[in-house]
Amino acid sequence: MNTVSRGIRNAFRNSIRTTSIVIILGLSIGLSLTMLIARQAVTQKISSVKSSIGNTITIAPAGFSSFSSANNALTTSQLSPLASLPHVTNITETLTDRLTTIGSSQPSFGGFGGQSSDSTSDNQTSLSSPIKINVDANRSGSGQGFHVFINGGASLPANFSLPISIIGTNNPGSIDGTTLNITSGKAISGTTTADDAVISSGMASKNNLKVGSTFTAYGTTLTVAGIFTTTNQALGGEVIVSLPVEQTLSGQSSDVTSAIATVDSLDNLSSATAAIKNKLGSNADVTSSIDQANQTVAPLNSVKSVALFSLIGAVIAGGVIILLIMIMIVRERRREIGVLKAIGGSNVTVMSQFMIEAVTFTILGALVGLIIGVAGGQPVTKLLVNNTSTNSATTIQAAGFGGRVGGPTAGGATHGGGFARQFSASGAVGSSIKNIHAAIGWSVLFYGLGAAIIIALIGSAAASILIARVRPAEVMRAE
Repeated sequence: MNTVSRGIRNAFRNSIRTTSIVIILGLSIGLSLTMLIARQAVTQKISSVKSSIGNTITIAPAGFSSFSSANNALTTSQLSPLASLPHVTNITETLTDRLTTIGSSQPSFGGFGGQSSDSTSDNQTSLSSPIKINVDANRSGSGQGFHVFINGGASLPANFSLPISIIGTNNPGSIDGTTLNITSGKAISGTTTADDAVISSGMASKNNLKVGSTFTAYGTTLTVAGIFTTTNQALGGEVIVSLPVEQTLSGQSSDVTSAIATVDSLDNLSSATAAIKNKLGSNADVTSSIDQANQTVAPLNSVKSVALFSLIGAVIAGGVIILLIMIMIVRERRREIGVLKAIGGSNVTVMSQFMIEAVTFTILGALVGLIIGVAGGQPVTKLLVNNTSTNSATTIQAAGFGGRVGGPTAGGATHGGGFARQFSASGAVGSSIKNIHAAIGWSVLFYGLGAAIIIALIGSAAASILIARVRPAEVMRAE
């Protein structure tokens, strides 16, 4: 009988002990595989989060206020050099204005005077907003759509129509990070000078418009080039045009009210933010989501650390278990080892026999551990993530009634009893983090099995020191 077959046969000498050893090793290896799976899933999620969240920098005019009468907008010429800065992949420039519907009246809120929009066409449009209005004098209303909060129970004028934001941008395909899905017509270029616009399907339905239809804004006729749908409710009441068109129509040549710089990686966000601040100086307020992004991935980094330490602990435990088992087996078989050596067996031959026995135990344990790892990988990963992460909320606020200079989110604050529309994305980041999938690939299983065999060889090799010390004459004399 050769060494391999003898080692395998010896592993099954005592069925009760073999079963106990396999179960114990299986638990250890199963925990190792579970932690390996969890760590791999979390690592992939961190990479995904870093590539999609928190890698943008917001640029606004210094001291910008939506209710300020000062035109302190930035200019295209100031922003254009930013695109050549290291790690900056894109600069999205935006000029936003608010238009009132022809024939509508605007009430007075908190000192902001009411006015009829019939008197001038400079900031009027023929469009009516499709956004539903819910009025609540006590600020406790429920329901969907645009909430108007009126102090003291005042009423809206009968001919009131919600103001419409018109956004000029050099990237009309994506607004505030939301991609527009063009369902009819075509997208427009961010550099075109044609008086074309894209509107939401809700806006088109409200105003009986289709591709090729026209409407007026700033006393100018604009053509509907495309109709889009979007999951961002705020965009339902906005008109999208190219940046040059909005600059011309609003009489704000080369002005930009906000910009977003996209960085290639979260790791480079801090350096890119510093470079932009240095480039623009006191002309702009430059902020990034680095703190929010770091807070976003912090729970995942914690899970990653826990998984790593647990993986190391489980591997060490497996090595110690197999070492102690083999030491016990070697001590029990001292007489057998002495006999084998007495009939000509070398230390290497005897050690190999015990190492094969240890590998057999480990492979059987690995099969049990594989079942545990596959069954527990996803639940344990989600449990670790859920216990270390908390929901975060992002509130997107847009628009009160401001002046001519206004960014897409600049008028979000409820000021002096005025009103704002809020679109809450509660738990968006947290839900993204918690929506983690533990993929169990063949590579993970092969790594786990390979590590288990290495543990078995190391553990049994350490026990082989005792085998080398066994002297046949002493064993036979003791017997």
